[in-house]
Amino acid sequence: MGKNATMIVDIKNLEKNNNFILIAGPCVIESETMAFDIASKIKKITNHYHIPFIFKGSYRKANRSRIDSFTGIGDQKALKVLGKIREELSIPVLTDIHSEPEAELAAEHVDVIQIPAFLCRQTDLLIAAAKTGKYINIKKGQFLSPGAMKFAVDKVRESGNHKVMLTERGTMFGYGDLVVDYRGIPEMQSFHCPVILDCTHSLQQPNQTSGVTGGKPEMIETIARAGIAVGVDGIFIETHPNPSQAKSDGANMLQLNLLDDLLHQLVDIRESISRF
Repeated sequence: MGKNATMIVDIKNLEKNNNFILIAGPCVIESETMAFDIASKIKKITNHYHIPFIFKGSYRKANRSRIDSFTGIGDQKALKVLGKIREELSIPVLTDIHSEPEAELAAEHVDVIQIPAFLCRQTDLLIAAAKTGKYINIKKGQFLSPGAMKFAVDKVRESGNHKVMLTERGTMFGYGDLVVDYRGIPEMQSFHCPVILDCTHSLQQPNQTSGVTGGKPEMIETIARAGIAVGVDGIFIETHPNPSQAKSDGANMLQLNLLDDLLHQLVDIRESISRF
């Protein structure tokens, strides 16, 4: 684990090698056509660079800033899209949940269940997710130290599930910005689970007066390159063909046609540090 090796994540159809893992996809499933288009293009790129790829898409957004924000196309419809991508493209998929009943519902269609950052301390939610037997990706709360995430990991493991990943997504810096403390990556790796760096949500600018979260997508490359350099096990990127038209989190997404060049750079950096 760390700079010289990535912990193996044993999921069906996930390539197993010493490269970093990529978790990528749109913020939310907007349509079947859109989701398949994004997943297919990312799969083609990751196959070329031999990057283990997990497709990410929220089937429902429960944490929007405003009541009139887009939340999804319908739970069952979106989950079926994720399941269809999983089967037809032979790639593992991830989605997030917000309540205990959602754990079993989502587990029927996905390989990885994600716990949102602001819910990472919710004991009943973590236990429900753990009991599905799926991989659990816990996003570090913006309000927590890296060391505090050990207790979230312990809740899943003590519920009988040792398949846990942690995702760094920045720490609150004042009211309207986030900062990534790269010291937290090796600290969380010491809990013996893969650590992922969320390069898009780390660049959010929440609590805007408009009620719509802002972001700095021009810094995605900087965040990602630094993460690979310090030995993160995986990279998390939300991407969309046209972020300005995305129905959620468009302000901090990576434009899809920029992904190939970014991953090329990250693979080169990974190869360079593996020599040390």
